[in-house]
Amino acid sequence: MIAKTLDGHLGTSVTIDLCTACQVFWFDARESLQLSPGAVIDLFQLVGEGAVERRGAGAVRTTPPRCPQCNVVLLLTHDRQRNTPFQYYRCPRDHGRLTSFVDFLREKDFITPLSAKQVEDLRRNVRTINCSNCGAPIDLNQTTSCTHCGSPLSMLDLERTCAIVSQLRAAAAPPAATDLAALPMELERARREVDAAFAAFDQRPGWFTEVSSAGLIGAGLSSLARWLKDNARD
Repeated sequence: MIAKTLDGHLGTSVTIDLCTACQVFWFDARESLQLSPGAVIDLFQLVGEGAVERRGAGAVRTTPPRCPQCNVVLLLTHDRQRNTPFQYYRCPRDHGRLTSFVDFLREKDFITPLSAKQVEDLRRNVRTINCSNCGAPIDLNQTTSCTHCGSPLSMLDLERTCAIVSQLRAAAAPPAATDLAALPMELERARREVDAAFAAFDQRPGWFTEVSSAGLIGAGLSSLARWLKDNARD
């Protein structure tokens, strides 16, 4: 794993550990809750930039992981954020927890299940898709959930994503230069830009190839990372 320092709430900083090859984060006690909206976007971009390169090649876990601090076997734990269930492995000695990139997004309420129409559209273009959670293949002609880990077909919640991007842009503006009267218009403009970027995803060459190999969430994160990079402000 590598260490990465991110912004926390109220001017604090949070150092987390992550492995892009295994697509997991290690959070010390309560670190996940301390991340600022801007830090979550930073993680979005980091995960997205490596999503397509991974192409579902991560190994399916067959043995429980161990705590990097005390080496005790981590306990699989199920939790819920609003109406979204997610899971992680926690240290019974409270040293921290190991969570996959996808379950981190579920915890932050960024993921939504596909509608019946979206599933049908996907079937017309893709036969097999790799699970965004564990990397196992999903035959869309047989099922709409992963037979290995049980994760349903899901995608990024675009409304939530737009809101976070807008908040980040507003927060990044220097206080002296912020025009409060123009702020609502600026947020609406940012929302429209993100909406337009996501609407064009399925028209971009290679989109369904990325979906098939990296999964819906991986392909969405990859596209989001490109959009953030293209629209980054100096």
